[in-house]
Amino acid sequence: MSEDTEIARGRKTFSVLADGRELFYFDDAATGPDAGGPPDRAAARDLRALPPVSTSSTMRYDRVLAEWVAIAGHRQARTYLPPDDACPLCPSRDNHQSEIPAHDYDVVVFENRFPSFTLAPEPEPEGDDGLFVSRAGFGRCEVVCFTSDHDAAFSSLTPSRARTVIDAWADRTQALSDIAGIEQVFCFENRGEEIGVTLSHPHGQIYGYPFVTPRTRRALRSAREHLERTGRNLFADIVEAEIRSGERIVARNASWTAFVPFAARWPLEVHLYPHRQSPDLAALTDAERDDLSHIYLEVLRRMERVHDDSLPYIAAWHQAPVRHDRDLACLHLEIFSSRRAPGKLKYLAGSESAMGAFVNDVLPEEAAQLLRDARP
Repeated sequence: MSEDTEIARGRKTFSVLADGRELFYFDDAATGPDAGGPPDRAAARDLRALPPVSTSSTMRYDRVLAEWVAIAGHRQARTYLPPDDACPLCPSRDNHQSEIPAHDYDVVVFENRFPSFTLAPEPEPEGDDGLFVSRAGFGRCEVVCFTSDHDAAFSSLTPSRARTVIDAWADRTQALSDIAGIEQVFCFENRGEEIGVTLSHPHGQIYGYPFVTPRTRRALRSAREHLERTGRNLFADIVEAEIRSGERIVARNASWTAFVPFAARWPLEVHLYPHRQSPDLAALTDAERDDLSHIYLEVLRRMERVHDDSLPYIAAWHQAPVRHDRDLACLHLEIFSSRRAPGKLKYLAGSESAMGAFVNDVLPEEAAQLLRDARP
């Protein structure tokens, strides 16, 4: 089954994998309807004989920290660093059928075969004796492939392709937000084996959580306190203060400002904010998405050139909860790397892992200068 729909730019095509999981092709504007369209995605069929997806995801509530913890034992069996010719995220070939049936693609989003959360979990009785609370691991986990080129990276994409990825994120953010029970949508990329990536093909993920994450709850609590004290939005005030200071600004354009935060936790850490307060990616205008595609690539390329070494990083989109506090929140991107020097990584050891108290070896102002000096 396949269905084509036009989006703001390019084309979106819906299909179904052999085990029933959903897949979406997002094609660049250059290969969209105005340019005659890409190859017929409907002709690409998943020829694999796959068993049904079987998950065992549950959630357990940590009474001490007031946080949900997902338990997903089936993920132990997920694909781990396969050879390049067996990559499950490359396009399918005659001698290798992958997760993407097409022989080529621009951007693809599909349901993860080894999800931390699932919309159809196996029946699991809820437990609640006051201290030990558990429930089914309801939610949604998707994989986003940025390009069919196995040897590429997000930083090597063209602005047009980066814009297609942004449109895919926005589309899926809205789609997952419309699902009853999803409370927050998280788009992110893990890059590099040092971060724990198990597939080297350039890709990211999208989680639809059945709760508002602890980091977001803390941030919104601070934003609420700031609003009650000053009558202003905390995130907007931080961006304005960073612009006035200028010490930690890395890059700017008409719609976005990128800066190293005053209290950076990581050796290389950049926050990217829109100038117009927006709750999520779906709310961005065409102009804001275009500007984002350029500044995002510039920031990544600057970060890659600071050290003569690989750049393991996490790129994390902070979006407003789906159903509350959307006026308090402000969409922003955090990109941070554990690379502190060539051949050296920052590890989350005792203070960070056990107590949540970060110690950064690099002065944020010095990191910002290194990034400004790096040629994008």
